[in-house]
Amino acid sequence: MRIKSFLLALLAVSALSTNAAHANFIKNGNFDETTNGGNKQLAGGTSTTRADRTTLKHWESGYGEDGRYNFVLNGDIAHTGQSAISLRDKYADTGLSNGYSASPTGGNFFASDWMWFPGPLKQQVNGLTIGDSYTLTFDFALAQQVIERGPNNNNFWEVDFGGAKQNSELLSIVDSGFSGWKTATMTFTASSASQWLSFMVNGSGAGAPPFMLLDNVALNAEVPEPATLGMLLGGLGLIGFTARRRNRSGGQA
Repeated sequence: MRIKSFLLALLAVSALSTNAAHANFIKNGNFDETTNGGNKQLAGGTSTTRADRTTLKHWESGYGEDGRYNFVLNGDIAHTGQSAISLRDKYADTGLSNGYSASPTGGNFFASDWMWFPGPLKQQVNGLTIGDSYTLTFDFALAQQVIERGPNNNNFWEVDFGGAKQNSELLSIVDSGFSGWKTATMTFTASSASQWLSFMVNGSGAGAPPFMLLDNVALNAEVPEPATLGMLLGGLGLIGFTARRRNRSGGQA
């Protein structure tokens, strides 16, 4: 019974340590925390005095005081006339559904158009360990504004983490189409204990104003804590030693 109790305690401590090692470093990665409500264009800085502007808590939008043509939209109404920017959910020529959907986690998402005064969305990430690897994941999609027509080709998110850059998968849609939601996974190595993570919309070639969408941003440590591994190995060794003594003596543990 003592072995079983020890094993349960070991597993509990291990689970807590693993959770700490894999804690999400990103704050408000689902974009649901705002300063002036959602379904609005973003303002720069940390606050806004305009009723038709808002900011995302823990994030900065655009350059300085200019939030640029960036929006926080509600996925449930982003395809309707109630939205600050209405996205197509039907093919213009046929009226058939193009498969539009809210993001996998629901709620708000971030939207930016690379063809019309785009600006970066960024957050300062703290508590990093220099030299450690971190896994960044996020959901993204490509949509088209209701008032426009034409195909959109090769749209992507340019991700910068502490000066290291990676690009998401290229997304293209036909006239009034929707790409569906994708999940990106990237690995970065920290060069500082505190560094900026930024997303900048990008594209190539002419097209009707496209909107790249972003949601569910998370950054997790990739390598488990050495203390956790040591605890597990030590615990397993102790259990094996106790079991051997029990077998030799014929006693009970």
